[in-house]
Order: sequence, then structure tokens, then C-alpha cells
Amino acid sequence: MNKLFAGLVLLFGLMTGIASAQPFDEQTYKQLQSDNQLVLIDVKASWCPTCAKQGKILKRYFDNNPDSKITLLEVDFDDQKPWVTHFKAPRQSTLVLMQGEQRLWLSVAETREDKIVAALQAAEMK
Repeated sequence: MNKLFAGLVLLFGLMTGIASAQPFDEQTYKQLQSDNQLVLIDVKASWCPTCAKQGKILKRYFDNNPDSKITLLEVDFDDQKPWVTHFKAPRQSTLVLMQGEQRLWLSVAETREDKIVAALQAAEMK
């Protein structure tokens, strides 16, 4: 994905209040990181039932919080192994909440909605 397209996708999402997931790409991530933005990294695999449960929870969260300051980036567990390693994800179904260079939260295989929502809300209140 080129830088202009990634920026337009991000801008459109912010303007419309749609906080939909975007495929992870290094340029977008580094820009968000340099802007000290909240970024939720969702390390997932298409074949993973736990990832599907997390995806439903995240969709509900962002649907219910259209003004969320969190950008959701999806890392493909099977095809983006260097980034899986970078985020220290021990397996698919890993969620990593970042702000700038700081990791705020890491969760593996968490499917309790209250736990995921609490972590996202706590980050947004900082």
C-alpha cells in the first residue's frame, strides 16, 4: 500500500468516525508512532477462531465509540512474521496497544469483552 493511499484511508476513517481495521503496513505504523497516536495491533490469522471472537469484540467497541482515538492495524500472523516478532506476539490472537514507542498493553487469546474494553478505555482516557 503506498503512503498516499494509506494516509487517505486513515483520513477517511477519522473524518467519517469509522474506526475500521486496516492491514498493517510499516509506513502507516511509523507515521502514527511518530505522531504519538494510540495504535491497537491485532495479530491475527484468518483460520483462528479466537481471532474471530476478538474481531467481533473490537468491531462492537469501535461501533459504540465512533470518536475513538485508537487506530486498529491488523498484522497477518502467517504473512508478516517480522512484525509478529517485532511486537513480541507469541501467537495469533495477540493484541498490542501502543502509543508512540510505549507498549501500554499486551494480551494473548483474551476473549472477555470487559477486559478488552477496559484496556482500550483506559488508554483513551490518558
